[in-house]
Amino acid sequence: MAHSLSAKKRVRQNIKRRALNRFRKEQIKDSEKAFAAALATGDVGKAETDLRTVAKRLDKVAAKGTIHKNTAARKRSRLARRLNAARATLAAGGKATSVVKGAGKGTKGTKSARGGKAKGGTATA
Repeated sequence: MAHSLSAKKRVRQNIKRRALNRFRKEQIKDSEKAFAAALATGDVGKAETDLRTVAKRLDKVAAKGTIHKNTAARKRSRLARRLNAARATLAAGGKATSVVKGAGKGTKGTKSARGGKAKGGTATA
């Protein structure tokens, strides 16, 4: 429990800041879901506009410091890759529903590709 006036004020500020950050992150998640839904239906035009919306929102949230700018860039890149993969499958005559979330990803960072070591740790056995 905070005792000093400045500590009590800091608690009030933290509550407000947390609520605002959670709202911003929820907006990003909602935008990403709309993008994924557009891809799943095969509507590439709508997916493009949704991608622009997500990218704009990511940049704004990163500028405010809620998420790191590299996190925003990584998410933008992955979403763009998914859109490009959907375009490629449609151009090849396939369906956009065959595009999976991790399309085009390598095995870097997985447990099996790193000699049994878990990501960020060491092997125990």
